[in-house]
Amino acid sequence: MTTDLRTTPQPVAPARTPAAVPAPAPAQAPAATAVRAVDHVAAVLAAAGVRQVFGIGGANIEDLYDALNATDGAVRTVIAKHEFSAVTMADGHTRATGRLGVVAATSGGGATNLLSGLAEAHASRVPLLALVGQPPTTLDGLGAFQDSSGRAGSLDARALFGSVSRFCARVETAEQLPRLLAQAMAAATTHPRGPAVLLLPKDVQQATLTPPRPTPTARPVASVAPRTPAPQLDRAAQRLREDGPVLIIAGEGVAMAGAKAELAELARRSGAWVAVVPDAKDVFDNTDGQFAGVAGVMGHPNVLDCLRRAGLCLLVGTRLPVLARGGLERELADTPVICLDPEPPFVPVDPGLHLAGDLRDTLRRLTARLAPGGRPAPAHAGPVPLATPPGGAGLGHAAAVAAVADALPPDAHVFVDAGNAGASAIHRLPAPRRGRFVVAVGMGGMGYTFGAGIGAALATGRRSYVLAGDGSFFMHGMEVHTALEYAAPVTFVILNNNAHAMCATREQLFQGAPHPGNLFRPADIAAGAAGLFPTLDVTRAETAGQLRRALLRSNAGSGPALVAVDLDPAEIPPFLPFLTAAGRVPAESEETIDERCTVHVG
Repeated sequence: MTTDLRTTPQPVAPARTPAAVPAPAPAQAPAATAVRAVDHVAAVLAAAGVRQVFGIGGANIEDLYDALNATDGAVRTVIAKHEFSAVTMADGHTRATGRLGVVAATSGGGATNLLSGLAEAHASRVPLLALVGQPPTTLDGLGAFQDSSGRAGSLDARALFGSVSRFCARVETAEQLPRLLAQAMAAATTHPRGPAVLLLPKDVQQATLTPPRPTPTARPVASVAPRTPAPQLDRAAQRLREDGPVLIIAGEGVAMAGAKAELAELARRSGAWVAVVPDAKDVFDNTDGQFAGVAGVMGHPNVLDCLRRAGLCLLVGTRLPVLARGGLERELADTPVICLDPEPPFVPVDPGLHLAGDLRDTLRRLTARLAPGGRPAPAHAGPVPLATPPGGAGLGHAAAVAAVADALPPDAHVFVDAGNAGASAIHRLPAPRRGRFVVAVGMGGMGYTFGAGIGAALATGRRSYVLAGDGSFFMHGMEVHTALEYAAPVTFVILNNNAHAMCATREQLFQGAPHPGNLFRPADIAAGAAGLFPTLDVTRAETAGQLRRALLRSNAGSGPALVAVDLDPAEIPPFLPFLTAAGRVPAESEETIDERCTVHVG
């Protein structure tokens, strides 16, 4: 996906998915009269098509909020409960729409709370703009409350945010602001995409400036990668024609580039099987006969079988990190690999066949070199789910996910959180036909989904489904309040096993027994949510039928709903290292998959 920084306001288009978008609009306000620096920022964001800014206010960012709230509705501020969730709201907004997500937070703890969310966006190449308040420059190094100027032994915000951003700058004077704002927006949307951070001291926010008038030379850098050279495309096309069968492994970059249609046409013409990585289940139709399943440690055995039979593996929009290639390494080493992605993959590629140009353009030009009639894909088993033991209490994962699949609207957005329940949903839940299916595996942070689902719902007006465990709910579930405040159409499905179950499962399988600290006293999340939020549609589902009916009722509503389901913490999810350790799938060598794929999720 490239970001949509359009120069005129655009209506929300609920049926659209992210698409490749032109370069950012000029980062200058149209007026030539003197304005507050924060009014300039607000005008630039509005002119660039930003319609919502997520965050939490505070003394050192209140002037920016004042300017945003004075835009006559052009930009709406959405107040979260925690800055981490504010970042994930902006992240979900961007993944669902293709438009630049923006977050604004104050100094001190408000600023540092942004770090985990920005780290996820950085790892997953999601373009965001973070506007972070700072104490006045006149107090730098003089003991100011929440000083992060880096002077006199204070925290250095530039060093801190520089590690989780593609661009980070501290604006020392109002005159620097137009240039640095333009650079930040360009950096966020230029390969490799990711967060950009501007540190805004309070006195700079309050200062006045006369913005330069837009000029052709003032436009930010285009938000596309260079074009792939034609000789590379010719070689890749020749390999696709001659070295079949072909297995395509597609990633989140396809969705980020708005290139799902281009991927489908390449698959049709090449007769390839198509597998997807865990965070990109929605980039290829899961009901298509060429769909091979999910690759990696939460995936389907059919992908490994297809790779063993393939004469060529084509990576599209993925660098193939460990979670996506777990269990496939040996076969990847023995199979020629071509990669279409702006960044180099984590596996060896045939010499000269890393096609690093703009992904959508590269897909189109590569496909044009293949015969338009297409060719049939060889027969394959398809993404048959792994068999796992049922739970001993409440619903099993398989029955719960089946009920969700039965109720899921075809245009819904799905956000799946970390943990055992998340692994089960990734493995078993088909992606909606016209919505996103997002898993934050860049950093794997628990609780990501609560903010992300809200951000996507507010941006598109379409229902988001949040699938999260109780551990994630206890971290960031109070964003349910934010969903209520803004009437966001979000259905929160809390899969409650009263545990940090993935941690407990790891301890059971690899250390002999779960630590009591990861097994919780029973909590009635539905009753708690109903007591806190009397107007919220809340259900405690004890059967698959109750779960399905509650979800269908939420689909018919216009606001948020919460459904809690009890699961067994001892149930082993379809996660390859766990099933291998439990003896349910054979280990192929003494080096277990888990030794190559250690994850920190609860």
